[in-house]
Amino acid sequence: MPRFVTFGEIMLRLKPPGAERFFQSPLLEATFGGGEANVATALARFGCQTSYISVIPANAIGDACVGELRRHGIDTTGIVRKGARLGIYFLEAGANHRPSVVIYDRAGAAIAEARPGDIDWNAAFAGAEWFHITGITPAISQSAADLSLESVRIAKQKGLTVSCDLNFRKNLWKYGKSAPEVMTELVKFVDVAIANEEDCQKALGVSVPVDVESGKLDPAQYRALAEKVLSTHTSLRTIAITLRESRSADENGWSGVLHTGKEFLVSRHYEIRDIIDRVGTGDSFAAGLMYGLTHLASAQEALDFAVAASCLKHSIPGDLPLLSVAEVKALMGGSGSGRVQR
Repeated sequence: MPRFVTFGEIMLRLKPPGAERFFQSPLLEATFGGGEANVATALARFGCQTSYISVIPANAIGDACVGELRRHGIDTTGIVRKGARLGIYFLEAGANHRPSVVIYDRAGAAIAEARPGDIDWNAAFAGAEWFHITGITPAISQSAADLSLESVRIAKQKGLTVSCDLNFRKNLWKYGKSAPEVMTELVKFVDVAIANEEDCQKALGVSVPVDVESGKLDPAQYRALAEKVLSTHTSLRTIAITLRESRSADENGWSGVLHTGKEFLVSRHYEIRDIIDRVGTGDSFAAGLMYGLTHLASAQEALDFAVAASCLKHSIPGDLPLLSVAEVKALMGGSGSGRVQR
């Protein structure tokens, strides 16, 4: 069974109850989450050997964070415990035609001050076969970008499969480098890219005409986008792109495509209504794809597993994808009625 390693920032998430506005009542729900930690959680719950690497302060908040990761069966021995604080993000959940809002408070966070040499990658990658990172960590600070580049370079040298969810975040790129400057260098060491159309455009500077306003996305346009990314960044072997048809904060169409360099695949399409929480759904897609490409019989099955896993995550509050392989396969098999299981 392959061992997966993910690396990035995990944060304290503070959110008003339900669909309340910020401080509509004097309550904030405190949980933990972050792109790479979400992926690690999903993989661990899918039964995979999974390690999470980060830099987390050695205080009570950091202890609680590490404890939450361990609770889901994630190996945390590679986490470096230093720094002054854990980053925070505030989430106001949208509803109907009011969008969700995220406010970051992560300046001076432990991971932002981490730099090359802080993590023992030889130990982290011992016995591992797959390494996953996102475009979030390189966006935090120059030193975090340098550390991210160090991680993928060493992973590639050691023969691991490297995946990267491009995850463009416009509110993070503030330290003087543009996303394409950093990410086009990082993807030279990446085998599998995961993205949406904005990630391709804003993180890699690659675009083709894609109509996202009509309410119905055309997979043929995404085939052209995938082919342009693969031809521009020739180190990439595979790219997966998610297709979100956002009709409101509560109702989305959801599907995905996968280009392996040899074939272009389209998933089943899901209509998702009454969305509970869409944060972490892309991470569920990434984890599902990684699981599928290593455990299932075909690339088509891997794509369908990824889309089903991310579809189910829309029903779960919090960042973490609390799912099982059996639940995902049941949805793949058509069991989506929501009937009570007795």
